[in-house]
Amino acid sequence: MKLELGDQSGRTAIITGANSGLGAQTATALADAGADVVLACRNTDKAAAVANRIGAKARVEKLDLADLQSVRDFADRIDGANLLINNAGVMALPLRRTADGFEMQFGTNHLGHFALTLLMLDKVSDRVVTLSSGMHSLGRLDFDDLNWENRRYRRWRAYGDSKLANLMFAKELARRLEASESSLVSVAAHPGYASTDLQGHTESLMDVVMAVGNSVAAQSAADGAMPTLYAATSPAVRTGGFYGPTKFGGMRGAPGPSSYREVADDEAQRTRLWQASEELVGITSPV
Repeated sequence: MKLELGDQSGRTAIITGANSGLGAQTATALADAGADVVLACRNTDKAAAVANRIGAKARVEKLDLADLQSVRDFADRIDGANLLINNAGVMALPLRRTADGFEMQFGTNHLGHFALTLLMLDKVSDRVVTLSSGMHSLGRLDFDDLNWENRRYRRWRAYGDSKLANLMFAKELARRLEASESSLVSVAAHPGYASTDLQGHTESLMDVVMAVGNSVAAQSAADGAMPTLYAATSPAVRTGGFYGPTKFGGMRGAPGPSSYREVADDEAQRTRLWQASEELVGITSPV
């Protein structure tokens, strides 16, 4: 599948988690279209290998979304960009905690990107693209225990929570930007079912099951990156939208508008998440 990105020369894109999978494919495609790309990654050695393949258009910057000090340091030293693509993520891990004590999936997938976006907001000129997932349908945010401190930990529910939070954040950011008359666009995207390294870290028999699924049912990482690229570059994209594959129940196919759970349109719930996220990361929103 080929997506026409247009000429991206003169533009800069920051892509979190660009050391493998969807992020690496996103960075490669944007660089091929002429953009300069910043690979914002925890594993800088793996990122350097990707940057070397891309060439002079790519550079690596250290960013650990599971450590708010790393997020602040990154935002302090990066001048700016046209695109911020919140791509990095972890999935279905055993219970672990970030450097700041957050449940690892919620802390990395949502809170790390929430903090990064707020800190970078006045440095991004065009679009913020936040990666959610069809698995957001599993999410049921418990505002009394967002970090799984008082409940029996359920890894897939925690992943669904983080992906629902990603979608709600992207939509609430869009609303706030529009209300402040900003031209910055905020959208969400999801890859459908794509074969990446994301699925191989459950440290359980599910790693084997998902490896089989990746080999027989999933689309390639390059195809899985198409919705992200569409969300980042297409003139048809509208702020607050959610974009993903349009065939086979949103699992594969050309990118376009995607269905999602109605709770993502509940402004009261989005505001509650936003306020809780501000308190957890200790950053006040500029919008």
